[in-house]
Amino acid sequence: MSSAPEGATELPKPRALAATALLIACTLLGLAGTDLVLPAVPALPAALGGNAAQAQLVLATFAAGTGIGLVLFGEIGARHDNRRILVIALGLYGATSLAAAAAPTLPVLVLLRFLQGVAASCAAVVAPGMVRALFSPRGAMRAIGFIGSVESLAPAIAPIIGVWLLHRGGWQASFLVTGVLALALAVLVAVAGRILPPVAARRSGHSYIVLLTNPVFHRYALSQGFALGSLLVYVFGMPVVITATLGGTLGDFIAMQLCGITTFIIAANLASRVVARFGAERVILGGSLLSLAGLGALFAYGLAGGRDMAVIIGLFLPFNMGFGLRGPPGFYCALQASHGDDARASALVLLFVMAATAGGTALAAPLVTDGLAALAAVALALALAGIACLGLLPRLAGAGTAAAAADPAEEGERAGEAGA
Repeated sequence: MSSAPEGATELPKPRALAATALLIACTLLGLAGTDLVLPAVPALPAALGGNAAQAQLVLATFAAGTGIGLVLFGEIGARHDNRRILVIALGLYGATSLAAAAAPTLPVLVLLRFLQGVAASCAAVVAPGMVRALFSPRGAMRAIGFIGSVESLAPAIAPIIGVWLLHRGGWQASFLVTGVLALALAVLVAVAGRILPPVAARRSGHSYIVLLTNPVFHRYALSQGFALGSLLVYVFGMPVVITATLGGTLGDFIAMQLCGITTFIIAANLASRVVARFGAERVILGGSLLSLAGLGALFAYGLAGGRDMAVIIGLFLPFNMGFGLRGPPGFYCALQASHGDDARASALVLLFVMAATAGGTALAAPLVTDGLAALAAVALALALAGIACLGLLPRLAGAGTAAAAADPAEEGERAGEAGA
């Protein structure tokens, strides 16, 4: 279980905020493992030999390594001090990144990228449990929303930095920068790691099997996976839809992304306040329905032959707002339903997101040249699956749901009464 009881913050607020900033930095660096390298991929065959198909494996093996790393660190994080695990993983991430910069051939780089992906996944697994231990339930939800807001900027900003690094130092530059930053963070966590809580699930009876047979956990984890998956599938397919069927440019896609990310950030940072007023369950369902309405409108507009990017961007905003509202409480409730098994729960939620995104993207791939309606239909199916999970699977007991929505002081009083 988390070392801090729910409803109480063990560390002074400045230290808790510093710990959150450190966790954000570690998580962002792991997320940047794909987007920072992306601009250099076309240049790899000329530099290291091989062909374009092999160069794409640099991205695919990193994703495969990340998937395996999620499961691996979910299990390790449930058994050992998460701070020590994070230091080791950051050290491995830094070492493999520096080795990748010195790779003599493309096959060697592909292998190193797999190992890099495994190490890069650790922060995303252990950070949510640490955040839950640092703050009260409402504070943790607010922190998760803020972290999600910052992380949403990575896919937009990292490729721009990657292009600059490619021009300044060649394909190796992104790996060198990642390696140095990862090693610096490893040292920082090792030296200043006392500001992080020593989270580790020590209760007996916890395992992936227990979580996989827990229908309450699946209610929140699967709905979270389908909800975020629908958003990512739509975003991944829109560059082709815009340029190949709508007569637009990548500039239109960038404008859509900037508007969507801004809307998501605002909604995610308001989520804890909305939950405090209406309750977690209503916000999760309401946000899901708002996203569904935005997708439905995009689907209808596509069927009607609509091509105006201003309209498409406008309809994209409620899609992002809905997920921004339901994302933080949905993730928090998934952790809460795991009964303290935060590391494994975080790993499974992220795996569900990856699976929904990969499956949806595969389904949408042959349809994106058919236009907006076809892509929106695939995303719509994923969003409906997420809402179906909310309707068909059991929710947290009343006390658990109330705790997720409670005011910190109120929750502390309840914890004190229980202790008495």
